[in-house]
Amino acid sequence: MPARRRCTPTRRGLRRRARYTAFLARIQSHAMLYAQVHLTLPAWIHDAVDLQASYPGDADKVALAIELSRRNVEARSGGPFGAVVFGPDHRVIAAGVNRVVPHATSLAHAENMAYMLAQQRLQNPRLNQVLAPITLATSSQPCCQCYGATIWAGIDRLLIGARAEDVMELTEFDEGPLPADWAGELERRGITVVRDILREQARQVLHVYGQGGGEHY
Repeated sequence: MPARRRCTPTRRGLRRRARYTAFLARIQSHAMLYAQVHLTLPAWIHDAVDLQASYPGDADKVALAIELSRRNVEARSGGPFGAVVFGPDHRVIAAGVNRVVPHATSLAHAENMAYMLAQQRLQNPRLNQVLAPITLATSSQPCCQCYGATIWAGIDRLLIGARAEDVMELTEFDEGPLPADWAGELERRGITVVRDILREQARQVLHVYGQGGGEHY
């Protein structure tokens, strides 16, 4: 009878096993209902974003979002995505990077982080009820989750670097389903969409993340 072949666990399998073991330990030691959510940006964000600086051009705004995505990859503090909310004076209201893995929540996408922080700063769930126009610059096209958030966040302009097809080509992320005329749907709700701003620079960050074996979810 031939010897039984022993299966060697893959790196991803070992990571999943470690996460599951840690999960079991947490739920056994915290037998109570969670009643709050605590989300943060990485500490380096304070050095990367100048609240006094002005970013007058569309390319200036998207360049900052791409720079945040790049730093997030280099610091291993999340996925390869960055987003920034700008006010009518072209200054930063809030910024976000992908924090899904560090905070173990699928909601901590860059756009969502930026929206939530901007809404907390302005104390309003509809940003353009306080200031207008409001612009979101994002390193990559919003996924289906962030697309939905964009409809209700209260922005007037959406500036995009890489396309969804770039994300799926260069990384293993699934961007999810969108309406066939997703940009038109936003335009009909008063949100101007500008695509392909510094697209190649945004693609380069995705390429580095994909080649480096970064986690996807």
